[in-house]
Parts: sequence; C-alpha cells; structure tokens
Amino acid sequence: MDTGMRIQDLKDVAPWGRSFEEYVRIFKLTQKDLELRILDCGAGPASFTAEATERGCSVVACDPIYRFSANDIDRRVHEVYPVMLAGMQAERHRFVWTSTGSPEEVADRRLMAMRRFLRDFPPGLRAGRYVAEDLPSLSFADDSFDLALSSHFLFLYSDQLTTAFHCAAVAELLRVAEEARIYPLMALDGSFSPHVEPVILELRERGYEAKLVKIDFEFQRGADQLLLVRRPGPGK
Repeated sequence: MDTGMRIQDLKDVAPWGRSFEEYVRIFKLTQKDLELRILDCGAGPASFTAEATERGCSVVACDPIYRFSANDIDRRVHEVYPVMLAGMQAERHRFVWTSTGSPEEVADRRLMAMRRFLRDFPPGLRAGRYVAEDLPSLSFADDSFDLALSSHFLFLYSDQLTTAFHCAAVAELLRVAEEARIYPLMALDGSFSPHVEPVILELRERGYEAKLVKIDFEFQRGADQLLLVRRPGPGK
C-alpha cells in the first residue's frame, strides 16, 4: 500500500533548492561518479541538474512539483523564502555555521540555486531532464541509471512517511539504478530518523549492501552521514 505524501497543491510544498557544489559535498560525488547516468529523485528546485548538464553530465531530475509551471514554482519559492530564512534565524543553534556563513548568506545561495533551476526548467522539461514522478513508484525502466541520489526527502519526513514506505522507495531506486545515496538521515526535528536502522536491516535481508558513510559536510547538526545502498554483485 502506498503510504507516501501526495502533492495536490504547491501550498503543500516548501521549495528549497541546493546547488551543484552542495550536492558534490553531501553525496561525496567524485569525477568518476559524475560520468555516470544519474537520477536526482525528489530534486525539487535544486540547480544540480542544470549545472551538471552544463558540465556535460547525464542527469535526470524527478519530483512531483514538476507537474506545476515554472511561474507557479517561482511564485511559491518567493512565498517560502522569507519563512525559511526566518526559521534559520530563529533556530541558529540547530545548524553549523563554520563554513556556511550567516542565515542570510545561506538563504541567498539557496535562492540563487532555485533561480538557476527555474531558468533551466522550461527547456529541461522539453528535453526530458525534468520528469514529474512520485516515490515509491517510478516510471523509468529497469537499469535506466547507474546512480540515484535522494536529497532532503527520505528520512527527513520521518513522521509523515513509514518504514515500509522508505523500504519500498529505496528498493525502487535500486530497480532503476545500481546504487543509491540518500541524505540526510535526520528528521525535521533534528533527531536521527527512527527509520534508518530498520530500513538498513530490511535491505540487507533482501541482499542489498547498505551502509552509513561519513561525509565532509555538516550544516544541520548531526547530519554528517549518508546512506549508501547497492545491489548485490554477481554471484551473491
């Protein structure tokens, strides 16, 4: 049974995009990784696909908000921006500011990334690099990608999404890609998601390799690991 989150209206969404540079850090992307066929699942208004495409990479982004127009997404971005900025200002203690600057600087970088996405969205939609899709069921064929990335969706909404949903979603990512990397592993309240350990156990029982990987990045306090999952190798 699908126990996911269905987006009926952009008012249900708080678009908050991240850049290519941030993706490289949070997913430990190497130059070799960037030569793979990449799916950015739950990409939202991140500029990773736009910037990666400019660099000659093969990236497809999918997200349910791509059902809406660029103008609608742009309008919602500007509605949400002051709210997100105020949230960071009020909750400064929940973040690490050493290498990120002030809340205002972080918010400005997010806005720049979202503007870069919005410029690329109309032509990218026509080119097929932005696809409206919902986990835990994707329309892509098996093995369409080598690497799937999931940023700020799985585990973040731990109260709204069940362990069963997470298991189904990760298995679906591994149907369309050989490897998946998921970040962060923290819930919205800043606690380590209670779904992480049962999801790892379930995936290992299914024969997948699943492990936590330390990353050289921490903005939300404690969010310095990603979950890496791979299909079993030949003969396993």
